[in-house]
Amino acid sequence: MKIRKDDIVLVIAGKDRGKKGKVRFAHPKDKRLVVEGINFIKKHARATSGARQAGIIEQEAAIPVSNVMLLCSRCNHLTRIGFKRLEDGGKVRICRSCHEVID
Repeated sequence: MKIRKDDIVLVIAGKDRGKKGKVRFAHPKDKRLVVEGINFIKKHARATSGARQAGIIEQEAAIPVSNVMLLCSRCNHLTRIGFKRLEDGGKVRICRSCHEVID
């Protein structure tokens, strides 16, 4: 999966289309992301022993990675992500628009 934790993304599909946020969690096995302020769900919770309050809790749910696009911090455009090999053998992510290193 090309999008990682702490990347800034823009939602391009779904009920929150047009909103942007920071990736909080990435689940590469499921190809899903949890993004700050995106895809809120309501969960009914029972009170536990002093740790949590009972009632309806709003929390962020995971969205498919195909519904978001990376926002490049350098050129400030939506972009796809490419990879580039360095001379020392390392591998870095690059912006397909401006060809700058993302990592």
